[in-house]
Amino acid sequence: MTSEVALENVWIRFGDFVAARDINITIRAGEFFSFLGPSGCGKTTLLRAVSGFLEPSEGRVLIGGADMAGIGPNKRPTALIFQNLALFPLMSVWENITFALEVRGVGAARRRKRADELLELIALPGQGDKTVGELSGGQRQRVAIARALAAEPEVLLLDEPLSALDLKLRQRMRTELRDIQRRVGITFIYITHDQGEALTMSDNIAVMREGVIEQVGDGNTLYDRPNTAFVASFVGENNLFRGTVGAAERGAVTVETAAGALRARPATGAALAAGDDAFVFIRPESLRFDDAMEMENRIGAHIQRREFEGSFWQVFLDADGAEQPLKLSMVNDDAAAARRPGQRVTLGFAAELAVATRAGPLAAG
Repeated sequence: MTSEVALENVWIRFGDFVAARDINITIRAGEFFSFLGPSGCGKTTLLRAVSGFLEPSEGRVLIGGADMAGIGPNKRPTALIFQNLALFPLMSVWENITFALEVRGVGAARRRKRADELLELIALPGQGDKTVGELSGGQRQRVAIARALAAEPEVLLLDEPLSALDLKLRQRMRTELRDIQRRVGITFIYITHDQGEALTMSDNIAVMREGVIEQVGDGNTLYDRPNTAFVASFVGENNLFRGTVGAAERGAVTVETAAGALRARPATGAALAAGDDAFVFIRPESLRFDDAMEMENRIGAHIQRREFEGSFWQVFLDADGAEQPLKLSMVNDDAAAARRPGQRVTLGFAAELAVATRAGPLAAG
């Protein structure tokens, strides 16, 4: 069984500090949903409100259509996986997995049977008699998931569970977590500051900043169609140009920048008009060396340096009028090898691949 989760007009305050501001969101039953944002943006606070460890100052949390007001964590149809996993070192793996069932008074034979089923699910068959200390980091992560699933929750809550793992293990666990979620079919709500995790695993993502949800959408939408300057600068890499809207028409705006007049697609809901302060964002992979073709947007630049990444070159350029170096990503081929530091080039990009937003807060770093 799985349940829809809805947050309706949720505010969470700690004295004068507002940790979450007028949150309205519905997470569909069976969805892998992520809250993504920098540290301190309010995402873990919302998870605690769903789990019952924190009551909203205003608004409602509903799970399966039922209002959770006054219902504690142990009575909600949820299970929570913490960052540190909180496994019991003196218990065997199967005892860790079925601890919640033992608390409920379930007999040892039934518990062991359920543990074996879950060990098969998490691809650790026959590992039940090991101690937690005999497992690798990734295996411990999977045991924590199995322990949460043993309680048969309708919603599984995960608070940055991969943050302590090394890069390669995190990347492998992304795939394994998503596969487990698809097999069990229950609602997963995942908290992370790592956009790679969110984009790889999630059906939908809420990007948060300072207690507010900036945008909700699937990974492709957030990457290709950011609605705000913060989302554009936080999700993936972007080159930024600041300026003022010179002309606005349906489907395109022209922004006057220090690098010249740049045409771009307006962000959804931006409602840009002539004279508005605006940002133009263009992804590194959407920039081109404009040698043989005339593109809508053209900028002069000097190549500053190149970084080789195997199948790709990352090229950094000092562009005319740009306040910081631009980054261009290109496939490793003969054309890439011909580009040298100090070379004068012309860059180009198509208007439909750039997005113009209202000037606003940017992600740090």
